[in-house]
Amino acid sequence: MIKKGIILAGGKGTRLSPITKSTNKQLLPIYDKPLFFYPLSNLMLADIRNILIIVNKGQIKNFYNSIGNGSHLGIKIFYKEQVSPNGIPESFKIGKKFIGKSNVALILGDNFFYGQGLIDQLEELKKFKSGCTIYLKDVPKPENYGVVKIKNNKISLITEKPKKFVSSKAITGLYLFDNDVIKLTHKLKPSKRNETEIVDLIKYYQKKRKLNHIKLGRGAIWSDAGKIDDFTNISNFVTSVEKVQGLKIACLDEIAYKKNWIKKDQLIKNINFYGNCPYSDYLRKILKK
Repeated sequence: MIKKGIILAGGKGTRLSPITKSTNKQLLPIYDKPLFFYPLSNLMLADIRNILIIVNKGQIKNFYNSIGNGSHLGIKIFYKEQVSPNGIPESFKIGKKFIGKSNVALILGDNFFYGQGLIDQLEELKKFKSGCTIYLKDVPKPENYGVVKIKNNKISLITEKPKKFVSSKAITGLYLFDNDVIKLTHKLKPSKRNETEIVDLIKYYQKKRKLNHIKLGRGAIWSDAGKIDDFTNISNFVTSVEKVQGLKIACLDEIAYKKNWIKKDQLIKNINFYGNCPYSDYLRKILKK
C-alpha cells in the first residue's frame, strides 16, 4: 500500500516560455484551477494524504498561497525546493527524509489524467506492495516519449524517444516505487542531457523482474502539459467537460468532503476563503446534496 506521494513541480518550463519566466508552469491556470491541482487530485483519489511538492527555487511561498499545508482538505502537504532541474529521479533524493521507509508514488506536476475507469486503475496504489509499477497510454507520436514494448504481457524493451517506431505505448508521468528507489536513484549516472533519467531507474526494476505495468484504456485521457498547444487543449477540455456535465474536475474540496476527510463546517470555511466565485457556488451545491 502507498500512503505517501510526491508531486514534482520543478523543471525549467522552457517549452512554455515566456509565460514561465515569472512563475512555475504548475501554477498556471487550467480553466479555474492551478495545473498542479489536477495531479494532486489523482493522489487524493487514491487515498494518499501525505504529499510532498517539489518546486523550483524561490517558489514555495507561491505554492503555499495556493494550497497551504493541506489541513483545510484533511491532508498534509510538505514542500522542498529543487535547486536545479537534474532529472525526475532527483525527486527521491530531495524527498528521502519525507519517504522514510515507505513506498511512494511519484506524479509529474504538469501531467493531466482523467477518464472512465481511472479511479479503478488508481486502486493499484492501495494494492501496491513492492517493485515498480508504471502507467502506460497509447499515443499518436511515441517518438516524443519514453516508450515500452510488451511481449507476453511483460515489458521487453524500454527506450527514450525512439527515432524508429518501437511501440505506441508511452510511459506516463505516474509511477509507483518501493523503498528501494532511494538507493537505486543514487546509482544512476547522468545522461547526455546531464540529467538522471526516469527510464534508467525503471530499467533497474526490469532487470530484477520487479517491473509491472497498467494500461490506461481508451476511455482514459493523459496529456503532458509541457507545450503551449497541449496546455491550451487541456484547459479547453476541462472547460467543456465542466460546462457540459456540471461537475468539476480536480475539485480538491469536493474530494476531501466526499471522503469524509473534512466536515461540513470546514467546507463552509473553505467557501468563505475562496470568496464570491463560481468555484464557491459549486461547493455550495455540494453542501445541499
